[in-house]
Amino acid sequence: MPAISLSQPARRRVSLALFLLFGLAAVLLLAGRLPASEAEADPDAVGSGTLMLRGKGVAEAMPAVRLGTDMQVTVSGQIARVRVTQAFRNTSDRWMEATYLYPLPEDGAVDSLKMVVGQRVIIGRIKRREEARVIYDEARSEGKKAGLVESERPNLFRNSVANIGPGETVLVAIEYQAPVRQLAGEFSLRLPLVAGPRYVPPHTLTGAKAAADAAAVTAPLAHPSLGKELNPVSISVRLAPGFVPANLVSPYHRVVVKEDGPQSRSITLGDGQVPADRDFELRWRSASADPTLGLFREVAGGASYLMATIVPPAAEPGTVVPREMVFVIDNSGSMGGESMAAAKDSLLYALGTLRPQDRFNVIRFDDTMTALFDRSVPATANQVDLARRFTQGLEANGGTEMLPALEAALVDPTPADRRTVRQVVFLTDGDLSNEREMMAIAARGGRSRVFMVGIGSAPNNFLMRRMAEAGRGTFTNVGTGEEVAAKMTTLLDRLKAPVVRDIQVQLDGAPLDLTPGRMPDLYAGEPLVLLGRGKTLSGTLTVSGMIGERPWSRTAALNDAVDSASVAKLWANRRIAEIEAARWAGETEDAAADATVAELGLAYGIVTSQTSLVAVDETPARAEGARLTREELPLLLPAGWDFDTLLGGSAMPPVPGGPGQAAEQPEALELPQTATGYAAGMLQGLWMLLIGLVGLACHRRSARA
Repeated sequence: MPAISLSQPARRRVSLALFLLFGLAAVLLLAGRLPASEAEADPDAVGSGTLMLRGKGVAEAMPAVRLGTDMQVTVSGQIARVRVTQAFRNTSDRWMEATYLYPLPEDGAVDSLKMVVGQRVIIGRIKRREEARVIYDEARSEGKKAGLVESERPNLFRNSVANIGPGETVLVAIEYQAPVRQLAGEFSLRLPLVAGPRYVPPHTLTGAKAAADAAAVTAPLAHPSLGKELNPVSISVRLAPGFVPANLVSPYHRVVVKEDGPQSRSITLGDGQVPADRDFELRWRSASADPTLGLFREVAGGASYLMATIVPPAAEPGTVVPREMVFVIDNSGSMGGESMAAAKDSLLYALGTLRPQDRFNVIRFDDTMTALFDRSVPATANQVDLARRFTQGLEANGGTEMLPALEAALVDPTPADRRTVRQVVFLTDGDLSNEREMMAIAARGGRSRVFMVGIGSAPNNFLMRRMAEAGRGTFTNVGTGEEVAAKMTTLLDRLKAPVVRDIQVQLDGAPLDLTPGRMPDLYAGEPLVLLGRGKTLSGTLTVSGMIGERPWSRTAALNDAVDSASVAKLWANRRIAEIEAARWAGETEDAAADATVAELGLAYGIVTSQTSLVAVDETPARAEGARLTREELPLLLPAGWDFDTLLGGSAMPPVPGGPGQAAEQPEALELPQTATGYAAGMLQGLWMLLIGLVGLACHRRSARA
């Protein structure tokens, strides 16, 4: 290659370019600790290592608006109806606006809003999201009391209440329904009570819309010094499953069980009220044989709706094929404390189940990633022992950059291999904001099956369920260390058993619009849950498939369905979930998906990404000119999380200006800083800057010569 000769002006231009290049590199490295104020000015300038959490500060003083929550649950058959009443009490001498971020079941359908002010009850109306926000903002500025319920994620909602007077209490009651989960003969109801702080990957902050989405998914975090008195919750459950319930268990809360009748029970919290710092779960079984069929129907709006739960028989033991198992473990900062211990114990347990004919690999991630092996290796004693030592040495730190780990886990060197089963097992709390990216990748996994293990007291079960569905796998939760052996044994046994595949549904009678449209594979003990809509319910429904190499089928008479008042909205909610999944997979344009979701939300009166519930008291309460203060209520840290590991002690600044801020002021997007790579980034940046300066000096000396 011939040498390139540059003129003196050209050399000067090259020198200047090098100087600017190295200076820019230094700035980008230093951006890993970009101050919050600078990040607010330009979200796109945030570099790697920033945004451990997208939060709004740490609350170190009790909020002016106190919140209490009461949950009343009725379980009828396999459907739960839940009323959540939140009492917003203004303890200050100012007019307040309060917002509160709270989780709901990922498959719940919110359809009712009532706001109680004194003796008046204001009924909420379902509107398109933008219209509902305009109505609420106008009422707020006019001094009227108003309530707004918006969906930030399918399992994450926000309540806003405007114009709460000094010393006043406003009640906001929402209602939703959700299906009861059934697995291996056990039924369970899980009520999320707190949302963990979400990690926002820097690459997702691509503009104002993305920054606003990041701002919507987390709230201020209560400092541990405030104790557990914030946001107390009371829960009562009336359980009427349609059979005699037995083996009632609440693994995370102490409960009192009373018998109301032969087939019904009342369950209340043994402590009356509990902190909102962990999910509530109730499990039960049938006192007789496990139900294998459940049929429920509803007639609404001139249409008939069906919910069918069909449980295939247990597979007969057979030859277990060799497996390639890729274990992915989250060791980011949000896993600090009990979650990290539970995740490590779960992985160590899974490693102990590997057989010599299996192959495996282990990938760990925070905001960096390490694969133990370049590719999966035979599960020899030496390799498994190496994986054990690798796992035992993991510590929680850094951000939750899950996407690179998922992409690495789904790399399949032998996609045509049909002699082995390829299974990817994820152990994580799932507290991140880019769920859409994760699900889109999981849906392109080829022959790999994705299994999610939700770790900790408040995992992001929206991510767990949807990634498992996209990756044609299943999911489970490990809430405490005591559950590791039982939960991992159950999951790994299901992974070893033959799946029910090639599932088909046939109708003999009136046609039904059924969901899911694509039939999943079913693992041992998993039921197929079908939701359908048609003009009438008549004839029979037949589900067939293959269990191993053996055909299986089950036929049900639709006339045997039991009446239920919740099936129609569950059908609509499931249809919306399918539309969103098609959007994530790139099969539907955003505009078309938004229009269909909005249409379904309005038609069925449920809160979606495109529809909200809004309630307005038409009588102005706040005098014209009286100032309104906005306060976002802080959340407790989920039980078992370690505050110092997550936030580096004081990584997130206290909420400025006391507990409230003027509602008329624009809300700033604070970008908290992590402790990841700060010193290294600064040294590297200064070193590059020094190299650039030396290079510039040399070129100038050469130019003078």
